[in-house]
Amino acid sequence: MSQKAGKGHSALWGGRFGEKTAALMQAFSQSVSYDKRLYRQDIKGSIAHARMLQKIGVLSARELSQIQKGLKDIELKIDEDLFNWSEEFEDLHMNIESALTHVVPAGAKLHTGRSRNDQVATDMRMWVMEEIDVDKSAIRNLQKTLVSLAEKYEEVILPGYTHLQRAQPVTFAHHCLAYVEMLERDYTRMSDARKRMNVLPLGSGAIAGSTIQLDRKLVAKELGFEEVSQNSLDSVSDRDFILEYVFVASQIMVHLSRLAEDLIIWSSAEFGFVRIGDTYTTGSSLMPQKKNPDAAELIRGKTGRVVGDLMSLLTLIKGLPMTYNRDLQEDKEQLFDAADTLSICLEVMAGMLKVTRVREDKCLIAASDANLLATDVADELVQQGVPFRQAHEIVGKGVALAEIRSCGLNELTAEDWQALDPRVKSDLTDIFNLKRALTKRKTVGSPGLSQVKSQLKRWRKVLAKD
Repeated sequence: MSQKAGKGHSALWGGRFGEKTAALMQAFSQSVSYDKRLYRQDIKGSIAHARMLQKIGVLSARELSQIQKGLKDIELKIDEDLFNWSEEFEDLHMNIESALTHVVPAGAKLHTGRSRNDQVATDMRMWVMEEIDVDKSAIRNLQKTLVSLAEKYEEVILPGYTHLQRAQPVTFAHHCLAYVEMLERDYTRMSDARKRMNVLPLGSGAIAGSTIQLDRKLVAKELGFEEVSQNSLDSVSDRDFILEYVFVASQIMVHLSRLAEDLIIWSSAEFGFVRIGDTYTTGSSLMPQKKNPDAAELIRGKTGRVVGDLMSLLTLIKGLPMTYNRDLQEDKEQLFDAADTLSICLEVMAGMLKVTRVREDKCLIAASDANLLATDVADELVQQGVPFRQAHEIVGKGVALAEIRSCGLNELTAEDWQALDPRVKSDLTDIFNLKRALTKRKTVGSPGLSQVKSQLKRWRKVLAKD
């Protein structure tokens, strides 16, 4: 009966089934439409596996040569978009193997000692590690862009905000460097994730390895893996490396979204701190005066998409029994979507920042709000011997008095302050000098001018290494 079976089943399953796969099932179960982007990793892995099979005597030197040439020819066809992908063969593995066997009979031996379970696990680890290398480079590029922008506007002062209310003065450069620090944590998370996934699953078979004495360490060396996996059950079902990558991608997107939000707010007429270049903004189909920060808004919006990819993957895996289950086919589209979205957003953010200009005059007007230095006044009273809690109360009364008089905190006289509390021993007028206030901030990590200059120098050294 198996001889009469449709080629869709006999080609894949070796005659186990007597009837051809239903067309609907074939369309439903195929993954080649999206997993074909793993073809480079799949072919590289197959060549390494073939070399190992030749070493242990499964393939002759001639057969290895034929298989390698056949796989390289297939890779070239795929590169040139001349390869005929077929849903009949379900996924990229069977498409490539079928094409190889069609021209190289020895290709039928290539699947010795491996399963699509450990094959796809290997392909995906290789793909994600390569993607991490690309992402790390993009993160560095964005950090360099932020540092360059910070250097250009190193001494521009603007309000720092808590609860979106003016709090204390900071420099624009210090604000930029806050995001450089965030991205550095993302960079190290990517590096850490890459180390953990640098383990070869190939050789685990479908679930329980092989009776053939495979040289897994040879394959690991060929493919650049640091070590081989130690448990076949875990190897074929493990998708932690995908979860970790997409988590880090989500974390980066959250950071990009926060930066995008700052740019959106700052570019509004109400703030006016920055002007984003025309090349990364759009207009309105109705209102001719509009200049919308669409690039920043899209980054903010796409963050939800990547976070959604992570939630989808966590939900996909949370109830699976050991070991491989077909559900895991659904891991790829979320992975690819998260990676593609992160990549373009990192690139767009860097491009947008390169054409962003700071409006120093607007920043200075906002930073000139005397209330920004209320804490500095309290600090001065502390140095005069007033306990901080009491100093805080005195300055709070001063703020209330200034509001009643509709004047600035800096306009209160020495007599006004002494009337509020006789312990105020000197004129506080000098405190309301922005440059002086930022010069006095010398604590490591503060927005003080000397500290920011030091941090810029440090980051230039760090980024120059890459």
